[in-house]
Amino acid sequence: MAVIERLREKLQSSECDALMISSAVNRRYVTGFTGSAGIVWLTADRMALVVDFRYTEQAAEQAHDWEIITHDGLEEQLQELVSQNNIGRLAIEGDHVSVQQWQKWSEKLAAELVPVTRWVEELRLTKTAAELEAIERAASIADHSFAQILPQIQPGAREEDIALELEFAMRKNGASGVSFAPIVASGDRGALPHARPGQRMLRHGDFVVMDFGCIYRGYCSDMTRTIVVGEPTEKHLVIYDLVLKAQETGLDAVRPGVTGVEADRAARMIIEESGYGTYFGHGLGHGVGLEVHEEPRLSRFGEHTLEEGMVVTVEPGVYLPGWGGVRIEDLVVVTEDGARCLSSTFKELYVVE
Repeated sequence: MAVIERLREKLQSSECDALMISSAVNRRYVTGFTGSAGIVWLTADRMALVVDFRYTEQAAEQAHDWEIITHDGLEEQLQELVSQNNIGRLAIEGDHVSVQQWQKWSEKLAAELVPVTRWVEELRLTKTAAELEAIERAASIADHSFAQILPQIQPGAREEDIALELEFAMRKNGASGVSFAPIVASGDRGALPHARPGQRMLRHGDFVVMDFGCIYRGYCSDMTRTIVVGEPTEKHLVIYDLVLKAQETGLDAVRPGVTGVEADRAARMIIEESGYGTYFGHGLGHGVGLEVHEEPRLSRFGEHTLEEGMVVTVEPGVYLPGWGGVRIEDLVVVTEDGARCLSSTFKELYVVE
């Protein structure tokens, strides 16, 4: 219950009497409950999960050691808790509460609402052994699924079909879902970092950027590989080798004590020194866990210092409008003296004949 104790310490230091967690991801992290609705209620001596009738049994099964409260009206139940626990200052997740919800709670609850920021997210930064096991399994499923569909990537194949086959393979191999809709971007569409798969058919001369990941036991993976259709030109080789060098430099930079800014800078310098800095417009990477994009960030604005147990992506890219792009991405866990790669798919340029 280390998470609960740390949250109670935050309550004490902020001089708040109770904490309400409304974010679905944070609610799951704290309680284990995976339902789509509910409020976590935490005080110095009480742990309750407030749900409606749909989730009473599920909450009891998943949220071990928690008091399960079934409400007929959420605000009325919360006001009863405020009254029962003599709450004066009530901490709420400022990052996850809408203006409308804030107004409703302000009207209904006889307590001072105190917006707090990233209390649970800070605890999620460093992964436990069980979390790392789930993330590594998700990464393994993605690796295996990519290997299975690789022979289907041929001239004439449609981006949409490749994306669907990849998603199907990941689900068939044990994933409960995808971390995000797979990206398959060919030819000049590869210059769009977050292109959505379309009807375009692959043809000779295309780079094909594929970014994908899956979910296992609630935890995400994320990986990108770029292949080429037909014999690569000199330009293909130059751009691919540049991105690969930057990615390997970024991987080498990930270790405890390094900030997100420093890791990003190490890889970015490789691309800038080759004259392509303008075409690498996003950060080097991001944290992955219950969400596919979370802290810490490896970017020009990444404030966190990396610590052992954090999981991040390393994914530089070069995107040339009207021509195409390359991105290479691995998922890594920060270790005692460096980083361990969780993605195992080869990174040599794969050529589709």
